[in-house]
Amino acid sequence: MANTFPLNPRSRNITEGKSRAPNRSMYYGMGYKEGDFGKPMVGVANAHSTITPCNSGLQKLADAAVAGIEAAGGNAQIFGTPTISDGMAMGTEGMKYSLVSREVIADCIETCVQGQWMDGVLVVGGCDKNMPGGLMGMLRANVPAIYVYGGTILPGRWNNQDLNIVSVFEAVGQNAAGKLSDADLKAIEQNAIPGTGSCGGMYTANTMSSAFEALGISLPYSSTMANPHDEKLNSATESARVLIEAIKQDIKPRDIVTRKSIENAVAVIMATGGSTNAVLHFLAIAHCADVEWSIDDFERIRQRTPVLCNLKPSGKYLAVDLHRAGGIPQVMKVLLKAGLLHGDCLTITGQTIEQVLADVPDVPRADQDVIRPIEHPVYAQGHLAILKGNLSPEGAVAKITGLKSPVMTGPARVFDDEQSALKAILDGRIQAGDVMVLRYLGPKGGPGMPEMLAPTGALIGAGLGESVGLITDGRFSGGTWGMVVGHVAPEAAAGGNIALIEEGDSITIDAHKLLLEVHLSDQELARRRLTWQAPQPRYTRGVQAKFAFNAASASKGAVLDAY
Repeated sequence: MANTFPLNPRSRNITEGKSRAPNRSMYYGMGYKEGDFGKPMVGVANAHSTITPCNSGLQKLADAAVAGIEAAGGNAQIFGTPTISDGMAMGTEGMKYSLVSREVIADCIETCVQGQWMDGVLVVGGCDKNMPGGLMGMLRANVPAIYVYGGTILPGRWNNQDLNIVSVFEAVGQNAAGKLSDADLKAIEQNAIPGTGSCGGMYTANTMSSAFEALGISLPYSSTMANPHDEKLNSATESARVLIEAIKQDIKPRDIVTRKSIENAVAVIMATGGSTNAVLHFLAIAHCADVEWSIDDFERIRQRTPVLCNLKPSGKYLAVDLHRAGGIPQVMKVLLKAGLLHGDCLTITGQTIEQVLADVPDVPRADQDVIRPIEHPVYAQGHLAILKGNLSPEGAVAKITGLKSPVMTGPARVFDDEQSALKAILDGRIQAGDVMVLRYLGPKGGPGMPEMLAPTGALIGAGLGESVGLITDGRFSGGTWGMVVGHVAPEAAAGGNIALIEEGDSITIDAHKLLLEVHLSDQELARRRLTWQAPQPRYTRGVQAKFAFNAASASKGAVLDAY
């Protein structure tokens, strides 16, 4: 096999000519034999770490991928990528490094694949930013590539109830409101996370893995498998084999990630009730793929796509339940039959989406309630609405599922940081009808656009999830639900109108009219702008300073290379 494998020109530079002898010598030092230089050099970007349960179960998958690559006739070259645990960093200064890590991961993959002139790359990742960062790096390098998601966590269990990470954040709010004892809070904290895997609802990690499966850059069914289960190992091995075939066929990420396939991915995000973060990440992914895609495209797909899946955070079930009910292929087949997917999009297997789904039933099984038939959706339209108005002329993202009415007008309660906002909730100073404004938390202002699960979870726990609005130029966890609007752009640090709001100003959130507005005249906003001053940068050195200096608007994906 080694002598007949069709060489990619990228690797030929280490096999031909006497001038390449020093390069080959370095490989001999790692145990390579002469015949190995006729095999493809395949990177394995391994995000294993003991930082977080999301990634602590990845090494076995990386090992399975390495074995699969070598069995299929390739040389595996392992390198690491970092991760930040969103769940652990939430509510702390460390949360500001989460979005930054997306860019660092992409840089790591681009740097290693390009610097070592690899013929292909298999990326293994778990926590939220591993997915977009991994795909962005794959798209930049644009060699044959496949994504291996680490898998979801199994549910925790206490008091005859399934638990997940969001259970803990909401329990904090319940405890502060006097609705939950200290002992019960401790029990939930200790039982919510039973082992390895990414957070269990249709939160950001599972949203992005599902979207990658819909894109065709990962294998069918792989996005909803649980990390502890053997099928996840088998899927990693099979992914390696498929990648070697893709190298032979020269199927590259930019052949797969197109405008049509992004439409497919966003349709699946809407159908599954996925995370608001998907908006930010797919803007960045499209940028790396050089695909024309704007924030308004999400609204276009939302209006034509029903929510088919009854999944947390605003629904009932977890990713493991979705997997048992037929997984993402079943969701995609329902959408395909309804004319809501492009069946001709290429996948990493070499098949089209339509071919991949050929044997999947046209309708979901009748013995489950996780995936609804197209005639009886959970909601008639998608849940991630793009709101505009004088507070967000570039757009903002609202998750509108789980609400009796996604419309409210109320007085502004203004906070320039997350911690003071959380304290106000826990101290009982936020009342029904208020609209909390959390600002200077955008890509530049945070910097790093931190997530707001602590305050939103506290609002839910206090019973204020539907009666208190919260708007921010920061982000929300995929586990967030309620009357919340994030990604407000332009952000406060860039002089957006959110910076000009004062305590008591009347604000309207109206997802029906796609409106986010402060009830001030243009003249009053102009008057306030005359006295507004941009805050001093929070960081002047290091990765945060570089991110703040280079980050584009959230409406452009907060990418760092939009020059």
